[in-house]
Amino acid sequence: MKVGVIGLGAMGMGAARSCLRAGLATTGCDLSGAARAAFVAAGGDACATAAELPEGVEAVVTLVVNAAQTEAAVFGPSGCAARMAPGAVVVSSATMSPDDARRLAGLAAARGLLWLDAPVSGGAAKAAEGAMTVMASGSRDAFARARPVLDAVAAKVWELGEAPGLGATVKVAHQLLAGVHIAVAAEAMSLAIRAGADPRQFYEVVTSAAGSSWMFENRMARVLEGDDAPRSAVDIFVKDLGLVAEMARGLDHPVPLASQAQQLFTAASAMGHGRADDGFVIRVWQALTGIGLPGKA
Repeated sequence: MKVGVIGLGAMGMGAARSCLRAGLATTGCDLSGAARAAFVAAGGDACATAAELPEGVEAVVTLVVNAAQTEAAVFGPSGCAARMAPGAVVVSSATMSPDDARRLAGLAAARGLLWLDAPVSGGAAKAAEGAMTVMASGSRDAFARARPVLDAVAAKVWELGEAPGLGATVKVAHQLLAGVHIAVAAEAMSLAIRAGADPRQFYEVVTSAAGSSWMFENRMARVLEGDDAPRSAVDIFVKDLGLVAEMARGLDHPVPLASQAQQLFTAASAMGHGRADDGFVIRVWQALTGIGLPGKA
């Protein structure tokens, strides 16, 4: 099966390599020469633009930032739609609004392409293992066509229905939890530091007790080491919590915790930390209180 993976970032690179391991003829697409070189070194083919994907590609996975980048990568002047085989499937894995997911699915249908609304979770580590969680909706034909790719990249595929937008709906609601969990993990760690607790001991206590969460364990471990290399950046949660607010607004549904968390991520971005790992939203509290953070200066 000819597969294209558009976006060789933290999760896209793992997904592309997982497709290679599964025996799929995989071409990775990214503007970054370094990312392309890394994928070629892993045994794949690479190109700079989606319009350069191999003719007759049967499945394309888009692991880019948002709906606008997805639309450009598939339907834009440098997009891959014209390179795809009749009845090929786009596995759309960027986090976007349900309305955008439905709109893009309609554009695909008008071109005779299948569309799987399939956002993902699991981070770079799960992507590298081929063990992501996929929250997908689409036609039975779209699921069937995408199955070799889904089997390669995911440990769990949730089939949420046939209507595009259901996958996006579940992912946006999920990101409410993810963003709030990261923000409150940073708040708790900063409070403990301000109060004089040893941050490493505090981390050990929390991760063995009822107040822990996966986000606390994962993100605060990086804060302890001062490792702010972005697996998922602060700016991602500025965007994703904005999608939460947008979806909630359309439903007249209050989301006060998500809104407060978005303001904290926005503050971190305004301070110049937008590209830092999202756990480093803790630098907002550092700026407000003057606490010292562990790890590298």
